[in-house]
Amino acid sequence: MKSISFVNMKGGVAKTTLAVNVAYCLARRHDLRVLIVDLDPQFNATQCLMSGEDYKDHLQNCNHTVIDLYDDSPRPVVGSVKGATVSEVITVEQITPIEIKNNLHLLPGALELYRLEMSGGQGRELRLKNYVDFLRREDLYDIVIIDTPPTPSAWMSSALIASDAYLVPVKPEPLSATGIDLLRSVITRVSSNYNLNIECAGVVLTIAEEHLVVFREAKNFIDQAPFWKGKRFAKHLPKRTAVARAQGHQGLIIDLQDSELNLAITHIAKELLTRLGIED
Repeated sequence: MKSISFVNMKGGVAKTTLAVNVAYCLARRHDLRVLIVDLDPQFNATQCLMSGEDYKDHLQNCNHTVIDLYDDSPRPVVGSVKGATVSEVITVEQITPIEIKNNLHLLPGALELYRLEMSGGQGRELRLKNYVDFLRREDLYDIVIIDTPPTPSAWMSSALIASDAYLVPVKPEPLSATGIDLLRSVITRVSSNYNLNIECAGVVLTIAEEHLVVFREAKNFIDQAPFWKGKRFAKHLPKRTAVARAQGHQGLIIDLQDSELNLAITHIAKELLTRLGIED
């Protein structure tokens, strides 16, 4: 099993769109068992895969979210019979994702993640790694994709600690392209602090318009930069307003009638498998 974080410190680069659609493509086209962990407190990946009503039902039925993964403190529970009691701490082995489609599962995100304090010394930053290690031991998935928040934070660090590799979606524009060097410095710092051996799976250009100068400039920048040279995926994700519209009702790229988009996400998913060393 491989675990990979989709990371970028800049919002609006289609990070979540890429993560969700690559996951679905791997599950549907490659018959791999895929888990998406939505670690972004904005929980956009969850909204791409679950309707508002389904998510509300999920919470009302006390099903698990990332909050349960990280909140390792006992919680007060008030019952009409027994009165006030303290609930037992949920272990990582008890966390159960929800099945979205065949072979595709999701551990939903939650806005409440913002309120959960994660300071040094608590060990909470290791909870996701412990969960991924459990999934690996039990052989429950072939790949775990972690969607991270677009800011350097304890949540991004936790995702990197739990990952074998990271992938960087980049929108072809000057600020986004040059910002990946800052991202690299953050990843290097986390790797050093936690003695990680995390690999860069590559860079995918997203929201791409080939005819624009900024696209060619971003492409050349990545191809020529010492660290990023050779890491750009051969295919990029074209800009399409239809993708954003489809996400509003949980539509995914390979279900759209757009051959160029279909070809792009299929090739990106295939190249990711190659870069991760996963036999298809």
